Amino acid sequence: MTDILIDQNRDALLVVDVQNDFCPGGALEVVDGDAVLPVANGLIGLFDHTIITQDWHPPGHSSFASSHAGRRPLEMIEMDYGPQTLWPDHCIQGSSGARFHDALKVDDADLIIRKGRNPAIDSYSAFFENDRTTPTGLSGYLATRSLSRLFLVGLATDFCVNFSALDARREGFDVVLVEDGCRAIDVNGSLDQAMVAMRDSGVRFADSGMIVT
Repeated sequence: MTDILIDQNRDALLVVDVQNDFCPGGALEVVDGDAVLPVANGLIGLFDHTIITQDWHPPGHSSFASSHAGRRPLEMIEMDYGPQTLWPDHCIQGSSGARFHDALKVDDADLIIRKGRNPAIDSYSAFFENDRTTPTGLSGYLATRSLSRLFLVGLATDFCVNFSALDARREGFDVVLVEDGCRAIDVNGSLDQAMVAMRDSGVRFADSGMIVT
């Protein structure tokens, strides 16, 4: 496969939700979630522009199964904005689980986007909350800096990474998913569905070893 040359004038790295609660031992553990760290940190060292997202829920968030009597994690419910997967309580504002993994090179980021702050709306994407209309401001931030191609790593491939990649394509950005820098939850085939959706939207797939300066 052909190497991908980083263009520092148009490229940015998007690191999605590499937080304690998504890593081994966390409240919403992604299997081998911490395995993305060497890839993420290596790429952070290559890119002039890095954006990091952080799940940042208030206690009692509506996406938590504990907020709905009789419901369990991974069940689906219908919210005002559409279908919603219910999750264990995770990434609660100010908690140790919400913190970035200690090994992540957070200090090298240009911007940190905290999402999921609205108690009534979940937020997977780095671009929009799950109502699909409330923006995070990332599109404008990238546009004002003439950044037009995003390289994505992080957690989890089939949820926050997937939603971010699809929204980036809808917003007109070129997208490269760095597969060895991501790990998935894979709920009822969600990983296969996400990969098909991203491929169909024009997302390019690559290994971190292909990305060069």
